[in-house]
Amino acid sequence: MSTLPPRPNRPVYLDNQATTRCDPRVLQAMLPWFAEEYGNPHSVEHVMGRRAEEAVERARGQVAAILGVEAREVVFTSGATESNNIAIKGAARFAAAHGNPARRVVTVETEHKCVLESVRDLAEEGFEPVFLPVGADGLLDSETLRTALVEPTLLVSVMAVNNETGVVQDIPALAAIAKDAGALFHSDLAQAVGKIPLDLTGWKVDLASVSGHKIYGPKGVGALFVRRRPRVRLTPLFSGGGQERGLRSGTLPAPLLIGLGEACALAQAEMAADAERIAGLRGALLDRLKAAIPDLRLNASPSHRIAGNLNLTFPAATAAALMEALPDLCVSTGSACSSAAIEPSYVLRALGLSEEEAARTLRIGIGRFTSPADIDYAASALAAAHTEQAAQAAPSNPAPSTLAEA
Repeated sequence: MSTLPPRPNRPVYLDNQATTRCDPRVLQAMLPWFAEEYGNPHSVEHVMGRRAEEAVERARGQVAAILGVEAREVVFTSGATESNNIAIKGAARFAAAHGNPARRVVTVETEHKCVLESVRDLAEEGFEPVFLPVGADGLLDSETLRTALVEPTLLVSVMAVNNETGVVQDIPALAAIAKDAGALFHSDLAQAVGKIPLDLTGWKVDLASVSGHKIYGPKGVGALFVRRRPRVRLTPLFSGGGQERGLRSGTLPAPLLIGLGEACALAQAEMAADAERIAGLRGALLDRLKAAIPDLRLNASPSHRIAGNLNLTFPAATAAALMEALPDLCVSTGSACSSAAIEPSYVLRALGLSEEEAARTLRIGIGRFTSPADIDYAASALAAAHTEQAAQAAPSNPAPSTLAEA
């Protein structure tokens, strides 16, 4: 007989590193700009265009505020993937076109796919991609970076918070090492914005990428920070009308940008309270799971991580089997951007997990709208499903012989 708890009346969503629910307050801020206020923000010759432009610039200031930068250093994009491509490829191509002899581009093995692929793509243009390892804790050692920068380096790209493990890198220290070596420093902030305090100006970061749908904002919108002093120069990826300082041509989607700005403003105001509440829920879930599954393992650094992430390797059940047994529990095996590839997570392999261990690993992402009831269900359901899976996998003991000796 199954020991699983009763199914909830709605799915329990614990995959907030993949995407987040659009906050109702963000939605309300956007709605008028889809209907009544539909002016083109570039049509400043008339009143509706000017109102749209003012709203877009207000949103730009809200994004800048949470990053600790100037509003004019924020370039709007379609999301972090585009921002990462513009930053990495744009910086490399501009430098090459203007006589910079450095060809080395350094990143980390656990970066998001769009960073890894952007760096690999540059090899076809004569650049030297370098992929640095991390420790079992998921952190990039500063000496590893310093050694890689002995050779002239054009750009270093290190994500602030890993999308699978939730590990927080020491971006200020790593950026300082890169700057001392004369390299530009880029950081993918998709998982960091709204989760940890940011001060890109003080940290001496040159380029940084933001994604709206990771911070309770809309999908399809993001931003790229491009430092002005000292000025960072980029070659745009495509041509057009020259919007966004010529770096990202195309008509700006005012409703999405206003939503991104509102999401950033809410995240900045509520970050501390959100983090405290979410950390409490995470601790409660981990404690209950460890009590029920003693050999459960938390991957990567237990302390250098955002409040809402758990990356757990189960001792006796695959992640696929657990998710199949719990169709109403929304968790994942890793990056949503790699979900088409049925293979063990490259991030977990970089941490030293075997393919078999990676196959027994789940990513759990707790967020702003996670409730204590969600945690109760997840704890009970995962523990029960793991017990059932372990029992099914265990070899059965042969029945003792009842034959009398001859």
